[in-house]
Amino acid sequence: MSTPRFDQSILTARRERMARSLDLKDEIVLIGAGEPVGIPGGQDQTYPFLAHSEYFYLTDEETEGGVVAFDPKSGWTDFVPVVTQSQKVWEGREQSPGTPLPELAAWLAARRGRPIVMLGTPLPGIRHDAKRTEEVREAFTHARRPKDAAEIARMRAAAAATAPAYARVRELLARAAAGECVSERVLKAEIECQFGRHRADRPAYGTIVGVASNAAVLHFDPTERPAKSGDLVLIDAGAELRRYAADVTRTFACGPVDNARAELHALVRKALVNATARCVVGAEWIDVHVGAALDMAEGLVGMGVLKISAADAVESGAMGLFFPHGLGHLIGLGVRDATGRMPGRKPSTRPGVVTIRCDFPLAEGYTITVEPGCYFIAPLLQDQSNRDKHKDRVNWPLVDRLLAAGIGGVRIEDNILITAAGPENLTAAIPHEL
Repeated sequence: MSTPRFDQSILTARRERMARSLDLKDEIVLIGAGEPVGIPGGQDQTYPFLAHSEYFYLTDEETEGGVVAFDPKSGWTDFVPVVTQSQKVWEGREQSPGTPLPELAAWLAARRGRPIVMLGTPLPGIRHDAKRTEEVREAFTHARRPKDAAEIARMRAAAAATAPAYARVRELLARAAAGECVSERVLKAEIECQFGRHRADRPAYGTIVGVASNAAVLHFDPTERPAKSGDLVLIDAGAELRRYAADVTRTFACGPVDNARAELHALVRKALVNATARCVVGAEWIDVHVGAALDMAEGLVGMGVLKISAADAVESGAMGLFFPHGLGHLIGLGVRDATGRMPGRKPSTRPGVVTIRCDFPLAEGYTITVEPGCYFIAPLLQDQSNRDKHKDRVNWPLVDRLLAAGIGGVRIEDNILITAAGPENLTAAIPHEL
């Protein structure tokens, strides 16, 4: 059974909220869904079509070539292409409700001379005010950050479709530890099969499976490498259901692991638990990120990897060698939904903040990933300039031994809903345990 579309009352409420949030004066807004992209050399084939998220948010439809138009003086109009007989025959396509797209020209002509703001996918041949578009898009993005009940329901369903895939991974790793050949690609195939069996439409993003040293590659494309007893195996995979995503990472053991791997997992898990507890209304996301960095730095001090205090490791940038990404990002309509900065904020220059995707205070209704990770990434740790800069801060002989042992890395990620009563973990059904 397919997931039902949002009730029209939900979309009407969204549009009313957007109309209040965008602070338009005389401007009109056009929001394009986009057009299919042809596969090079594929003759009449195209890549699977997904409407621009700004269009989908207002329509809950994947209408190729669709346009939502808004005039603050007269309201919203949905322009939709007229379905051809060929499309009906070859694709089974049905006519979407709305005003025929050819009427858009007359709609615009009646408003000639007024500034145009272009959201979604830009429409060819229509000039727009680029500066005002940037300002309105920032407001539109910020207004989309709190999720309504219908969005949260889809996210719960995506998380429910994701959980069985991780249970299947645990089964397969137990067989791998007993000597069966289970490769990264086999794990990926089994994960995505489970998504489909539990009503998901597709993976929300490219599935990552990294065995041993491959777990230290942040966006790793699975290979034929098999999991072997003693390895850490990092899986970053989430289901998508009617465009709403789950984004989950777990790092599991294939059989018994040594103390270093167990300690690495424990320090990341501690950082995850503490960071999740800090996800309360009003908390600055950068503070949550720095807190997680400090927690993991403290763990690396305990392992003997860092030779300075946790605070010094974060402020000096030494911790960035082991935690080179931000703590997380907003999630919802797509895997990085409405991520960015609070309107008007400039990029942070705070020491210890590296490649962070979010900079705003958390608010009720936000859904955000919390994904601390600690890795032994050879290109970073074998870079001589990094070794020179942090010569007295890092225990380089120990780092070299751990790299040679293929320790890889650990990341653990949950999806957190910010509520007035505190953080709610939407992916709590997927165990963290090593």
